[in-house]
Amino acid sequence: MIIYGKNPVRELFTDNNSTIEELFLSDNARKHRNSDLLKSANKRGVKVSFLPHEALTRLSQSPYHQGMAAKVANFEYSRVSDIIECARMRGEKLLFLILDHVEDPQNLGAIIRTVNALGAHGIAIPKDRAASVTPSVIKASAGAVQHVLIAKVVNLSTLIKDLRKKGVWIVGADTQASKSLSEEKLGGLDLAIVVGNEGRGLGNKIRGDCDFLLSIPQSGKVASLNASVAAGIIIYELMKQRKS
Repeated sequence: MIIYGKNPVRELFTDNNSTIEELFLSDNARKHRNSDLLKSANKRGVKVSFLPHEALTRLSQSPYHQGMAAKVANFEYSRVSDIIECARMRGEKLLFLILDHVEDPQNLGAIIRTVNALGAHGIAIPKDRAASVTPSVIKASAGAVQHVLIAKVVNLSTLIKDLRKKGVWIVGADTQASKSLSEEKLGGLDLAIVVGNEGRGLGNKIRGDCDFLLSIPQSGKVASLNASVAAGIIIYELMKQRKS
């Protein structure tokens, strides 16, 4: 996999567990041979190649590489059990996201970045008909994908049933819900938050699987929020409840 962009590439070098096969830099970077990035590459024994801007664009399959890219092993997904164990190890109630077929890579990248910033424990995504972790998602996450546990599952309904057996409460984000996020006090519970598809929201089956359906209070004229914005608001509110 080719990772591109300044923040994603630099984050790779902050993670001692990342496997970096080769670093690609713009020809212009030759004059910065004493940069911290090159020093890190040399220290880890990573091969460094200098390429023309156009060659980097072809390699990245994107014009937004910002003069650097890296070849790494394909992204390794976690297990849902790893996410649950993360919460236990931190001595915290579980808080993670289930994404019901979010398709936009930019949305997925932004959600990953939000999960990392606000301290939730991870994300579960479906195997089919949804965005997965690709170079464009990693770029959109600004490298946060290196620090977030992401599980890919075959069936979301099965996942929800398994979580419920473990005492996890399932909360669906739904603009039509009669109760708002601010009306429920959920800070003391193990929670999985389900965020729906950008167009249709939660699927009917998944909506029926949820223990709670909650809306985000809004006063504007636009009826719905971007999936990544909604996820950020919900996580922030629940984290705030946990600290109050």
